[in-house]
Amino acid sequence: MLIAQITDIHLGFDPDNPAEFNRKRLDQVLRLLTGMNPMPDLLLATGDLVDRGDGESYRRLRNALSICPFPVWPCVGNHDQRETFAEHFPEIPMPDGFVQYEVDAGKLRFLVIDTLEEGRHGGAFCEARARWLRERLAEQPDRDTVIVMHHPPVDVGIEWMTTDPEEPWVTLFADTIAGHAQVKGIICGHLHRPISAAWRGTTVSICPSTAPQVALDLAPIDPDQPDNRPMIIADPPAFALHKWNGRELVSHFDTADEHTMLAKFDAKMQPLVRALMAERPGRQAAEEETPIRQAC
Repeated sequence: MLIAQITDIHLGFDPDNPAEFNRKRLDQVLRLLTGMNPMPDLLLATGDLVDRGDGESYRRLRNALSICPFPVWPCVGNHDQRETFAEHFPEIPMPDGFVQYEVDAGKLRFLVIDTLEEGRHGGAFCEARARWLRERLAEQPDRDTVIVMHHPPVDVGIEWMTTDPEEPWVTLFADTIAGHAQVKGIICGHLHRPISAAWRGTTVSICPSTAPQVALDLAPIDPDQPDNRPMIIADPPAFALHKWNGRELVSHFDTADEHTMLAKFDAKMQPLVRALMAERPGRQAAEEETPIRQAC
């Protein structure tokens, strides 16, 4: 199963521009995803869908996503606005007023979580949201499950953007999923960078943004002393592909820019490909069984 992810689209950052920079970057990623072989089974759009929470930006987002031949499942981030989101995505459930719902994708179950607290940049998770998640996890304790949310619950070291692991919402979320071995991964956005971290017995995968990226700088920052460090950089629009192999969720990150090819699968590379694949026990076993099957 192949799960595509986009995040931090920030459509409407330049609201009066019909050829908006962030829309061009989003379209570039969507063209790549819809032309893939194999094509993703679904697309997760993990928050900060628009920049100002306005209806026109949500309308334009819906229009952009309409080219996708696979289902698109959104969640909200700190730049989103629930009421306006609901007007343009009325099919998305909102129990207790939160954008939280289940996606049954056959091989995997996704639980989409709302970590928005309007007016706050960082994440939030209250008892009402926790109760909903507890109930969903308790319903299917043996079902492979992935949690989808905007804010990562982990400290990534970029001080001006990171999550404090002592925040009450992190503790509540951690307590809510504790002991649920069916949780195979947590998929997030928010940080505008590709990041992976082990956390509380599972893996947090953080997708880079379609909008411009956050600069990688792990040095301490003093909010009272501007030091002219880079904060936002014009790296290419990016996305994630998460492959579920039946055991693990494997995350890949890439950009939508063209890549310079240095080698291709031709006759010169064929011996290497054959040798690499012949080393695998599963392939050897299949080749050994073939004569037996043919004889039968």
